Amino acid sequence: MSAHSRAAWTHKATRETEGGFIQPEFVSDNERMRIVIIGGGIGGLSSALALRRAGFEPEVFEQAPALLDVGAAIAVWPNAMRVLARLGVGEAVSEKSGQIKQARWMAWDGRVLNSFALPDEDAPAVALHRADLQGVLRASLPPESIHLGKHFDSFTSTPASVSASFADGTVVEGDALIAADGLHSRVRAQLLGDGEPVYRGYTVWRGIASIKHPALPPLTATEVYGDGQRFGIGPVGMNRTGWWATANEPENVPESASEHQEKLLRLFAGWHAPVNELIRATPSANILRNAAYDRPPAARWDVEAVTLLGDAAHPMTPNLGQGGCMAIEDAAILARCFEKYGHVSRALRSYEAHRRARTATVSRYSLRYGAVGQWQTSRALRLRSALLSTIPASVGRRLLRLVFDYDAYSINL
Repeated sequence: MSAHSRAAWTHKATRETEGGFIQPEFVSDNERMRIVIIGGGIGGLSSALALRRAGFEPEVFEQAPALLDVGAAIAVWPNAMRVLARLGVGEAVSEKSGQIKQARWMAWDGRVLNSFALPDEDAPAVALHRADLQGVLRASLPPESIHLGKHFDSFTSTPASVSASFADGTVVEGDALIAADGLHSRVRAQLLGDGEPVYRGYTVWRGIASIKHPALPPLTATEVYGDGQRFGIGPVGMNRTGWWATANEPENVPESASEHQEKLLRLFAGWHAPVNELIRATPSANILRNAAYDRPPAARWDVEAVTLLGDAAHPMTPNLGQGGCMAIEDAAILARCFEKYGHVSRALRSYEAHRRARTATVSRYSLRYGAVGQWQTSRALRLRSALLSTIPASVGRRLLRLVFDYDAYSINL
């Protein structure tokens, strides 16, 4: 607890003790500050948990009528697992995850281009079903602090307060509003009005298969390269394998859920095992399809008492598996800034100042890595194979440390 929080206790009510004495209860400034979070995904729930650990009582407003068991695999790399451990949920997340200790790059025909051990860290690298991670976070929050079926409509703000209006007529007053409402954030649209995200030329499919194929080495994340296509594979715990696939195609190509599996089997016909086996083991309706989008870094994320977090602030292509991790880092830094400064404007300015460069760098790395992965001319394919085959393991680990070593609780605010 910060010096500000320790000193700021105010009379709240009275209660009768066992001995019959009337004793006042007290509430801290943290508890009195009203923080409204829009969005009940990984970023919103992580923010709520981090803020509660710092002594605040935030409220989460999610548009879905229920937090359903949907989604595919999500990687939680050491930089994010450090945060989850500090929030008291690291062990619960690990229990539902598959651990990753090795990485390898392969060609579509099964040739191993390179492999290396991940750098040693004080936190593990894991992958799990997104719904499992969301479930762990939600179970750590008071049920009454999460409000479902609340479709955000608009906000009004001053430097000292904010009012959020919802489609059902609900109006919520707060001292600060945190927008964690994703890639197509309605809060961002009102706050910044900077248009739509940028399509990067390829589509991403994701799935989880209830099999562990003998061709897959344990504890290993694999990325397979082809002509404008990629296929990623990794353990996600509980005898399941997570996978993702990409292919270059125009934006907004129509495709129904019933077509996903058949289309992927065509796209990846002839690829080495277990690519097609994993696709076949995943019902078409359970395969998620999203276009690859991001945004150029914004000049600012906040106005008055409103700020952005996670994909609402800095959406990035999925190539490094860091989108959710960046949101978890955001949550930790945001909570620390509120705890240190207490004052909304100072907290939000500090949060943005500490997160803008970090997230822009990771987003840029992800964009470039994905662009190389989607190369498809003959000359580019030969160059990529040569590059991936000759990168020393020590260099690969050093590059990963640039992302993995970040500790959101050690950053000097």
